[in-house]
Amino acid sequence: MRKIAGPVLAALGAFLVVLGALAQFYAPGQLMKTPIDSHTTTNLSGSAQLSDGTKLNTFPVLAWSVTLGDTKKSDSDVAVFSTSSCLVKDEGDISGCVSSDDPQKRLLSASTDNFASDRVTALAVNDPKYLPADAQPHDGLTNKWPFDAQKKTYPFWDGTVGHAVDAAYQGTKNLDGLDTLVYQTNVTGVPIEIAADVPGTYDDQTTIYIDPVTGSIINQTDHQVQKDASGATILDLNLTFTEAQIQTKVDEANSNTKQLNLVRHTVPLVGYLMGIPALLIGLALTARSRPRRPAPR
Repeated sequence: MRKIAGPVLAALGAFLVVLGALAQFYAPGQLMKTPIDSHTTTNLSGSAQLSDGTKLNTFPVLAWSVTLGDTKKSDSDVAVFSTSSCLVKDEGDISGCVSSDDPQKRLLSASTDNFASDRVTALAVNDPKYLPADAQPHDGLTNKWPFDAQKKTYPFWDGTVGHAVDAAYQGTKNLDGLDTLVYQTNVTGVPIEIAADVPGTYDDQTTIYIDPVTGSIINQTDHQVQKDASGATILDLNLTFTEAQIQTKVDEANSNTKQLNLVRHTVPLVGYLMGIPALLIGLALTARSRPRRPAPR
């Protein structure tokens, strides 16, 4: 029995130790990458003040952002995405974006965006092999933070400005039981076209709440003001994720964190705690079971 038990224990122990080492040093590098098969819809709500030329009219608004991952163009290093966004007046029975010829004129804005990002750093990639020829160049972070986000300033893409702006670390905040890292961008007086050939300025403050493990955006609040050349307010917009959207993001982050912790911590711990003793005992039993040579006469 000892002849069999020794090699079996040694083999089992070696397997567990190797499994633990792979889980600790190799698997995280494969798992901690931005998924390429994403299909997400983000729901936002808020309020807006919009000028009709004589006064500002206030009304509730809804917004949707649909992001699709392009699995054909993405690869092991770069994730490619297409995002469609729209902003509408929250009037009538509305559950999604409306067309530009909506009889109630509820559509305020609609846009599409094509971008690519590094699957590890989450920074924008502008290689033409991933993007259509007319894609706007991006820089900074686009749709998420990197895994294991740090308490520091990150560059964050602002499509209205046309380049990344500083997202400065502000502290932490608990959202529905999840501790998030809070970052904020501040843009003031940036010259833009508020309409075709109509110059104006753009002010914006965006607060982003990040899951520190996965880097996913749990909530985002945005206060945007656009003024004409005379300084009159044309648009004053406040948007944030809906409560249901925040809860969905929290649930996804908790689920993904559990999977990562299982691979990064639990599997290595179990592999080492069980594998090393089994390996040592197996080697000892194997050594003791070897037949002794007869003593010379």
